[in-house]
Amino acid sequence: MVTTAAAAGADTQLGAQLFVIDPIARLNPAKDSSVALMQAAGRAGLAVWVATLADLSAGPAASEAVAGHSCWVRATPVTMREPNPGEPWYATGESRLLPLQRFGVVWMRKDPPVDESYLYATHLLELADRQGVRIVNRPAALRAWNEKLSALRWSHLMAPTLVASQVAALAAFTAEHGEVVLKPLGGRAGQGVVFAAATTPGLRALLELVTAQQTLPVMVQAFLPGVAAGDKRILLVDGEPLGAVNRVPSGGEGEFRSNLAVGGQPQATELNEAERAICAELAPALQAEGLFFVGIDVIDGRLSEINVTSPTGIREVERLGGIPLADLTIARLL
Repeated sequence: MVTTAAAAGADTQLGAQLFVIDPIARLNPAKDSSVALMQAAGRAGLAVWVATLADLSAGPAASEAVAGHSCWVRATPVTMREPNPGEPWYATGESRLLPLQRFGVVWMRKDPPVDESYLYATHLLELADRQGVRIVNRPAALRAWNEKLSALRWSHLMAPTLVASQVAALAAFTAEHGEVVLKPLGGRAGQGVVFAAATTPGLRALLELVTAQQTLPVMVQAFLPGVAAGDKRILLVDGEPLGAVNRVPSGGEGEFRSNLAVGGQPQATELNEAERAICAELAPALQAEGLFFVGIDVIDGRLSEINVTSPTGIREVERLGGIPLADLTIARLL
């Protein structure tokens, strides 16, 4: 049964949703938030199209009313199918080269790393953004909001934190706080996050390693023992928290990371007063800078990260909390 079909032959796709993602065949429909959003767009009666970073280009504008170049995309229409074991969950139509002005909303949902190809894609998307196309999230904000460093705008909400590349400074911070967590600034899904203590053998060698011999800054934060009770992912839509999931470390020996990608277990949760206050403080900046769909991480009442590239957690919120988060998100765009 087909829940929606993209009108591949139409001259205009106003109201259609374009998702710039990793190749669709790699996505897991049971877990992927981009798939949840695409399915919700289909349920809302919107045409759904997909593309990868390599499908973006810049060329002369399609209309004389638009000066200069436009961002174009080699987009593929997609139909979502009801889950059926052994059958594909989607079908694709014929790809077409279209200007981004043909789409009502363009979702930039390519997973990190934020590398050269990602950054260049945001520059191409910015052409469309300047011509009035709604890009979620806004390309300039995707470049400016490093998911670790952006939280420093609200450092008073965070655990004690230092960003540095000098081993002496990092070692002194570790000695002051006793136990710390080291985070690479370009990491994702808990990758490369390391626990260390002032008594850790070879601490300076470890710090040399994570800073690439003092050439790359890293984030070091005082360790929060409360992470054992969970790291809460809160999903904000246009600045409003619409759902959350608590992620608990797997309990394996020495494992403190709660990211689902490294074995963390999701639990149903609700927001407390302190967490709602954090969301309220962040909301004006998120709205002002075009960060429509954001996932923040909070540990023991402290802000940890602000995820803006392709925040996850929709499936877990929907399954555990009974909240139709993807449908609510798409509805906010209509």
